Amino acid sequence: MIIKVLLLLVFFSVMIYIGMMCRKNSTDVNGFVLGGRSVGPWVTAFAYGTSYFSAVIFVGYAGQFGWKYGISATWVGIGNALIGSLLAWAILGRRTRIMTQHLDSATMPQFFAARFGGRSLKIAASVITFIFLIPYTASLYNGLSRLFGMAFNIDYSICVIVMAVLTGIYVIAGGYMATAINDFIQGIIMLIGISAVVLSVLNSQGGFLAALDTLARVSDETVSTTPGVFASFFGPDPLNLLGVVILTSLGTWGLPQMVQKFYAIKSEKAINKGTIVSTFFAFVVAGGCYFLGGFGRLFSDKIDIAADGFDSIVPTMLSGLPDFLIAVVVVLVLSASMSTLSSLVLTSSSTLTLDLLKGHVVKNMDEKKQLFIMRCLIVVFVGISVVIAIIQYKRNVTFIAQLMGVSWGALAGAFLAPFLYGLYFKFITKVAVWVNFVFSTVVMLANMMFRSSFPKLLQSPINAGAFCMIAGLIIVPVISVFTKKPPKELVDGAFACYNKEVLVHQSTSLSDDTE
Repeated sequence: MIIKVLLLLVFFSVMIYIGMMCRKNSTDVNGFVLGGRSVGPWVTAFAYGTSYFSAVIFVGYAGQFGWKYGISATWVGIGNALIGSLLAWAILGRRTRIMTQHLDSATMPQFFAARFGGRSLKIAASVITFIFLIPYTASLYNGLSRLFGMAFNIDYSICVIVMAVLTGIYVIAGGYMATAINDFIQGIIMLIGISAVVLSVLNSQGGFLAALDTLARVSDETVSTTPGVFASFFGPDPLNLLGVVILTSLGTWGLPQMVQKFYAIKSEKAINKGTIVSTFFAFVVAGGCYFLGGFGRLFSDKIDIAADGFDSIVPTMLSGLPDFLIAVVVVLVLSASMSTLSSLVLTSSSTLTLDLLKGHVVKNMDEKKQLFIMRCLIVVFVGISVVIAIIQYKRNVTFIAQLMGVSWGALAGAFLAPFLYGLYFKFITKVAVWVNFVFSTVVMLANMMFRSSFPKLLQSPINAGAFCMIAGLIIVPVISVFTKKPPKELVDGAFACYNKEVLVHQSTSLSDDTE
């Protein structure tokens, strides 16, 4: 117990210290929200990765999908690395950094307004962000209750409140830079922690080959009658597994808190290094989590899924580890949760302040007032997420849990296609963006409320979210072809940034003159 408490105290002390040290970088809106657009490759890559993978992945998804698909759940982690990290950086990174700086946009709703014209898009995007990021924020606390109960026997409510308060302190004090530096430290903890945990769990089962052999002997006729299916390459249900890969991998391309990391990149070299580091991070963390979850059925004699749910799988797998490793796991899950929480509340507060309140509700909002309101909203968002998380836990409110499940699909479905096409193609119209916003939000909300009326394949919120993202990639260009073309001066003005000459065209390379 002493080791566990000491590790937590050191962890929390470092987080707060960094927040205080980064106050000098958060004296204006650009510094507070984007770190002055001067963040290096390692910090940006780790900030991207830690915002990507939270306790939801480690405790919830890894256990659930590992149980359902066996060792083939590792494909989800591989997809996260190749599609969610490598391709995201390669396709979005440079162009996002160039165009968002050219259009002077610090948030995704600001980008939509400047790129496609009109304040209505900015307001709609900020409302969608606000509605669906809050329940997603609350979901980050899932899994903490079981791990803290196992390690400390502390009430869930206390865990949630302490984590939320400490996260709020360093984000309010240091803004994006404090979040990014803390993400870097938390990312190192996650890399070391997941590697140690995977090796220890496999060792407890006689090593990798022995564990795989045992898994091949597991059978569940309610899932599949194929022998050894849980140790097979594609598992018992490859179609639904593909839906998970698409949602959790392609989804990052349209999530505001993820894409915003590209706004702050310092230089061309930072993009190249960041791409490699981010992909490696995803391979280890996401691949490790889902790989670990794939062996969950080896512990079926200790797990009652009907009574305790999928969230009990990973904590049960870890319960037999040495005390020091359990302490590392607790810090690992805290790191994963706090890093994502800090990113989400910063995105929510900046979006609501800059896109909804500024110029609409509060007509004259100078820089000092913007910073003050953003900091106040961080407190509000953290408070709301804590209340939702505690209510859900204490009263088992299923509506909130359903809303959390659709939030990722709604956000990525609404924003992915307009953002991606907006960076590359001039012919995309505002009407097409509007249609995609409405389509994705309506489909995901309908899935939550009328799930049984959907086709069987789309009754899963995961498959429904993947469907919205892929459908958006078709809807936006098709609607654009048949609707009024955007004003030429608006489009040419946006794309002029790619023609600025450095050593080559800026569509190929960011300028590194500042280095």
